Amino acid sequence: MHRLLIIVFCVLCTSVAFGQGEANSLKGVPFKERIVTGGGFGLSFGSYQDFVSVSPQIGYRVTAKLIAGTGVTYRYTNYKVSPSIKLHDYGVNPFLRFTVYKNIFVQTEYEYLNYEFPLASRETLRRNFNSFLAGGGFVQPVGEKLSFYIMALYNFSYTSSVSTYSPYDSPLVIRAGINIGNLGF
Repeated sequence: MHRLLIIVFCVLCTSVAFGQGEANSLKGVPFKERIVTGGGFGLSFGSYQDFVSVSPQIGYRVTAKLIAGTGVTYRYTNYKVSPSIKLHDYGVNPFLRFTVYKNIFVQTEYEYLNYEFPLASRETLRRNFNSFLAGGGFVQPVGEKLSFYIMALYNFSYTSSVSTYSPYDSPLVIRAGINIGNLGF
């Protein structure tokens, strides 16, 4: 079922993107100027836990409205208990982002995440998670080659089963970050 949703969404995005004609064309734009980079960075320090997250992304502007790209994720969590528990998560997330109207976009992505979580015995358990996420967001240009984005994605692979350890507390995933490159606004 999830694969069917991914295929349908990708076909719809690309057919709408290519159906825009010359207004959506990047004909004559050099390869280097079609590259978009960005991502997110998070820090949290407290008396119980420290958290660091780095999520760089790189994308290619296929058309003026469609970006195809990928990101990688690394998260470090240190629970300050005795003895401390240090966790390392990493993953990759290919995505498609389509600008619907001016600064509003829709996005779909597949995420593979290798996630480590603590057990009651102070040991850790590592699992692989595959998620299909889709949603939308808003991007605000800050300069000619810099923008800020915020998005809300729904994780269609989310399960709240007690027997399944999940890296997400909810099916709703909120993200924010920056983009650097030829933004096309």
